[in-house]
Amino acid sequence: MTTINTIQKKKGIEKITAITAYDALFGRIFDSYVDFILVGDSLSQSFGGHKDTLAIGIDEMIYHTKAVCKGANQSLIVGDMSFGSYQNETMAIKNAVRFYKETQAGAIKLEGGSARAKIIQSIIQEGIAVMGHIGLMPQFARSEGGYKIKGKDDQSITQLKEDALALQEAGVFAIVLEGIKSEVATEITQMLTIPTIGIGSGANCDGQILVWSDAFGFFTEFKPKFVRRYLEGEQILKQALQAYIDDVKAQRFPSQEESY
Repeated sequence: MTTINTIQKKKGIEKITAITAYDALFGRIFDSYVDFILVGDSLSQSFGGHKDTLAIGIDEMIYHTKAVCKGANQSLIVGDMSFGSYQNETMAIKNAVRFYKETQAGAIKLEGGSARAKIIQSIIQEGIAVMGHIGLMPQFARSEGGYKIKGKDDQSITQLKEDALALQEAGVFAIVLEGIKSEVATEITQMLTIPTIGIGSGANCDGQILVWSDAFGFFTEFKPKFVRRYLEGEQILKQALQAYIDDVKAQRFPSQEESY
């Protein structure tokens, strides 16, 4: 069974692989193939149909994390803390403890750098493993006027490095680097002793993660630059669905062997 220690020992030795999942079915399919499964608040968009990740709440995140945990028992499960669930230390600890008590997740993930370091440290002191997340942070996209790549100027680069070091000092076991210029993500990866997990941040991070519906072609409204599609899932599923419909209409299904 993969643990946070397993993840940390891979730094500089072997690339870490991760994918998102939101239910027991896909948790079971992805289990043991990837090092960790993130129950991401991206489910607000790919599962719930919302325009951003802000609509999802802590109850829903816990529900989906519990479901994934029922399907997966080898890969490390990491659950996202939803927008508004860790605005202060008291709230953050309460919701993080609830996450651990109600699910079998091995860790939780929070967005934010230096400004959230004290909150994250307090959660870790309660015995809860935390994965950090800096760079392009989807929970901040609306307030920033959209999804903006980070690390384009000296001020941004300095802040990213300060954020990464602050989170490492706070005790996170790994950090997601999202939407960061690849050369900056490389520098951050080299300066940290903990693993970095990239998404849209180049190939030199210690690992990579993608949203499953992006990677496998089930979310087709748009395709971010950093996504590689490994399957045209929507197209294949629609073809299979049409074959089923055709068989029903032509009375080819069910056959005698498929009937009681």
